[in-house]
Amino acid sequence: MLVMTARVDKKKIAIILAVIVVAVVGLVMLLGGDEDVAATAATTVANNDDRVKFLNSFGWEVTNSPVESSQVRIPEKSSEIFDRYNALQKSQGYDLSAFAGQTVMRYVYKVNNYPGATEPVYATVLISKNQVIGGDITDTAAKGAIRGFKMPAAE
Repeated sequence: MLVMTARVDKKKIAIILAVIVVAVVGLVMLLGGDEDVAATAATTVANNDDRVKFLNSFGWEVTNSPVESSQVRIPEKSSEIFDRYNALQKSQGYDLSAFAGQTVMRYVYKVNNYPGATEPVYATVLISKNQVIGGDITDTAAKGAIRGFKMPAAE
């Protein structure tokens, strides 16, 4: 039987591991994405004031109380419509597929300062266990659009 042994220098292994950790952290910071996405993805909202402050943080001036609040169920099965809406959520740092089949709260606020709006505009915030899990800004004009929370540039 042949037995081989190798001498391992613990100092060299520690240095190599430290270099790997620094490289990984550097890559994450470099490729980590938009800081706004990271900020929105971890927002806790315990009450109405927190939800309004959350929307205000993007520059939106909204009504002090929601015009609608209801429970909604996130679909268990994917569909084309859900996939398009979830793509918008993913662009903001959220992923509704993680909540598939769950019932969450939906709060809708009227937006008072949407640039160039001719029809009502609404902000929707989806909440699960006091965490923002998604939402949108909806311009109800005929050529309006659904967009993320970020304020559009003035036209």
